[in-house]
Amino acid sequence: MESVARGGTRWKRFAVVMVPSVAATAAIGVALSQGALAASFSVSGQQFKVTAKELNGKGFVQYGALDSGKSGNHPVAVVGLEEAEITNLCQSVVVPVPVFGDVSMTLKAGGEGGPKVEAKKLYIDADDLKANATFNKVDIGVSVDQTTKGPGPAKGDKYAPDSFAQQAESVQFTDVKQRAWATTAGTFKLSGLGMSVKKGKHECY
Repeated sequence: MESVARGGTRWKRFAVVMVPSVAATAAIGVALSQGALAASFSVSGQQFKVTAKELNGKGFVQYGALDSGKSGNHPVAVVGLEEAEITNLCQSVVVPVPVFGDVSMTLKAGGEGGPKVEAKKLYIDADDLKANATFNKVDIGVSVDQTTKGPGPAKGDKYAPDSFAQQAESVQFTDVKQRAWATTAGTFKLSGLGMSVKKGKHECY
């Protein structure tokens, strides 16, 4: 793996790049316990899974942060994109219902042959993500407070000031599988949206 590359850099697994950002969240947990950071972003007690055949993005940034809710504090690696186009998007969440059992809700959009899913100012808070990835004009190890190529830290995100981040002018992910706590976007256009609710576990992967 090339380090501090100024041109195009390719990694076989996105998880290799994700590790430093997740490790950086240890400092955030310490700061939270000492009262230096307030956990104001409340997430549900359930994660959801997302898959995509391809994601092409412009203006990429990644950094470590902390999502919080009644279920506790959750270290995450936040991926921020100025713009993104996604093919074959699938999102699923399994809700345990007392007595009745598990219920799965699945959303699909941007199927092949039709319009792609489009997003602007997209942020994904994930603790597990795997993909084939290509980064163009990437900077690794930049301060999260000094990123310029992506949208920068999301408003309200809890992160350690001046902590590790990376950025790139553009990215391409293929065969994406991720487990996330939250996703936010300025706009999220889901062409060909389909939703299903079924008893039992029916996840995207």
